[in-house]
Amino acid sequence: MKEIRDAGFGRLDGKRNVLYVHGFRSAGKSGTSQTIRRLMPEANVFSPDLPVDADEAVALLRKIGEKEKIDVVVGTSMGGMLAQKLRGVPKILVNPSFHVSRTFRKNMGRVSYFKPREDGATEFEITTETADGYERLEKSQFDGLTPEEREITIGVFGTNDDTVDCRDEFMEHYDKMMYFDGGHRLDEKAIEEVIVPAILTMA
Repeated sequence: MKEIRDAGFGRLDGKRNVLYVHGFRSAGKSGTSQTIRRLMPEANVFSPDLPVDADEAVALLRKIGEKEKIDVVVGTSMGGMLAQKLRGVPKILVNPSFHVSRTFRKNMGRVSYFKPREDGATEFEITTETADGYERLEKSQFDGLTPEEREITIGVFGTNDDTVDCRDEFMEHYDKMMYFDGGHRLDEKAIEEVIVPAILTMA
């Protein structure tokens, strides 16, 4: 783990620093982030509202990762794809969506957020440029993977996910996989029985 810590990530004040990356149409105050905080009161859980622009979202996550010395990243759906861009830090990719641009192109125009945002925004606009930005990011999302990176990345998949199925693509690039009994979205049982133990193992 020395290589990871020297890259700028590491524990502060004896507490685990967890970065949660939400999915499409969600927000930092998602139910998953709040459940992780409740189940891990000893941890610092960072869960930002992601910018709509793909490059801006990745830049924000990298900034938080370096500033807060993040020990482990948990990304769900779209957040799983974005979490991949944080090289050198342990990652848990939950039902990762490796082709978010396709979802964006199916939802062009004004779209409502599922959860309230810190800035009070209730909706955002998806444009062709927005989708194009994600497509560019997707084309390079697996670039630079090393054996060390594969070793610190786990995919977690719902047994009944009928929204996104990127398991085969995940296994083309990684080899660590876990399952939970559920669909695309995490419920409290899955977080408690699968995600939190994975965080404790990796961080």
